[in-house]
Amino acid sequence: MADLPPDSATVPGGTHRIAHIALDEETILWRNADVEQERRVAIYDLIEENTFKPVRSAERGAKGPYRLNLGVRDGRLVMQISDEAEQELETLLIGLARFRRPIREYFAICDSYYQAIRKATPAEIETIDMARRGIHNNAAELLKERLEGKVETDFATARRLFTLICVLHIKG
Repeated sequence: MADLPPDSATVPGGTHRIAHIALDEETILWRNADVEQERRVAIYDLIEENTFKPVRSAERGAKGPYRLNLGVRDGRLVMQISDEAEQELETLLIGLARFRRPIREYFAICDSYYQAIRKATPAEIETIDMARRGIHNNAAELLKERLEGKVETDFATARRLFTLICVLHIKG
């Protein structure tokens, strides 16, 4: 698992938050410098500030902070949620069929963005970046919908989680 060291529970957002996140290395098939940077930034930002409350675990008394392992198996997002002592609280499986198009669109616009950075005018870069943010925002809203009733989260957390879902889908 690729991960960052656990953070303290004193980060804003209370105890219903992610304090540690890891990606299933077997799921990640290919990387480049841009992808690695996106992954690092998403994980860092997510650990720094997030809202994450697994509903069933919270109903059973879990207060967090949580450790989250993300992977993809059989076309589903696997979210293994554990407590700080690494005791598994629950595993959520989220179908990814509705994410295929947003992921594909996000990859395409990111490719355009990275190419534009190298040779386009500032106005062209800004236009592509606005489109990239729009696709990312729509996908974050979709993720929030798919997590409804399973995990209470905010928009910024869903947005960063979508970035990590994309990292799990990159093929060389």
